[in-house]
Amino acid sequence: MHKHITIEIGIDEDDTTTLVHAVLDLRGDHFTATGRAKRNPSDPCIPLVGEELALARALSSLEVQIIDAAYEKIDGMEPVGS
Repeated sequence: MHKHITIEIGIDEDDTTTLVHAVLDLRGDHFTATGRAKRNPSDPCIPLVGEELALARALSSLEVQIIDAAYEKIDGMEPVGS
């Protein structure tokens, strides 16, 4: 069985800060995460770097939330044969 899951990603940025907001709906579970990257004023302005860092941080937060949700479900299961 093939399934398709979509993560909605929004990116806001200015000259020094990039903010990524990620939203995932997975079979009734709703996950949201934010990632932020701030450029040091002495560094060159390369927006892609800020986007990559902020996105990676948001996705990392989603990862933790999804794993935690899975473990909560496992912990709430009745043992087989009970």
